[in-house]
Amino acid sequence: MATQTFTATDVLRVEAPHQRPTRSAGARIAAGIPFWVLTTALAIIFLYPLIWTAVSSVAPKAGTSQVDGWGLGNYAALAHYQAGIWVYLFNSLFVSLLTVLLTLVVSLLGGYAFARFAFPGKNMLFLVTLAILMVPYATLLIPLYVILNAGGLSNSLVGVAIVLTMFQLPFSTFMMRISFESIPRELDEAAMVDGCSTFGALRRVLLPAVKPGLVTVGLFAFLAAWNDFMAPLILITDTNRMTLPLAVANLRVQVQGVIDYGATEAGVVVLALPCILLFLLLQRHYVRGFMSGAFKG
Repeated sequence: MATQTFTATDVLRVEAPHQRPTRSAGARIAAGIPFWVLTTALAIIFLYPLIWTAVSSVAPKAGTSQVDGWGLGNYAALAHYQAGIWVYLFNSLFVSLLTVLLTLVVSLLGGYAFARFAFPGKNMLFLVTLAILMVPYATLLIPLYVILNAGGLSNSLVGVAIVLTMFQLPFSTFMMRISFESIPRELDEAAMVDGCSTFGALRRVLLPAVKPGLVTVGLFAFLAAWNDFMAPLILITDTNRMTLPLAVANLRVQVQGVIDYGATEAGVVVLALPCILLFLLLQRHYVRGFMSGAFKG
């Protein structure tokens, strides 16, 4: 029987795993330059208008409430406009929080039903819910105004919140459905075996698991309600019930069509700050919420 001999080179070739050639630090830095250039350019494009507005709101400018030196004169003019900025901030906060609450409750229950239960017409009902996205927003405001007026909710912040909730439900229900579908059914089945009811399993087991989806839905609902202009413009007639975007828009024109750019810039900054802070605080959950259904197998 022929014997096969191995040389030292063959042994080393078998024992040593295949290794990729390592790049030098300079090569890695050079490879990352396009990425950093692109992200820096995008950051400048998106941040420049906001930074420019913030600086202009405190800079001395003729025709504004801040003429001599840098200061907060434009913010003082905004604070004392008609009912006062605190009234408009409260109105916006009330509408936004109520919209978030209604959106979370309805989309949570709707997404749970679409993801976990089988009933006649489920897919058709889901398509009808999503079809609201294809209807232009402004075309529905006049019919909704008539409906709210018949129900005694015209010129009401609650009515504005209900309308904004309706337009948030298609996206929110879709997000919550894919969030529930990304969770194995064995979890709620095990909870029911342990004695939980359907809503008990939802509250004790599934609700913590879909927290990123809830944060995403709530953040979208808050940003949409906080910045919305059309619904308050159509539905609100009392100046003391105006939201902040509507008050800032009215503040633009003061006397004889002259635009108060300083107070408008201050209003934009006040409107933008809560959105920026909220997004920075919740961005981790926001990204996880969008990725919740991406790896569903």
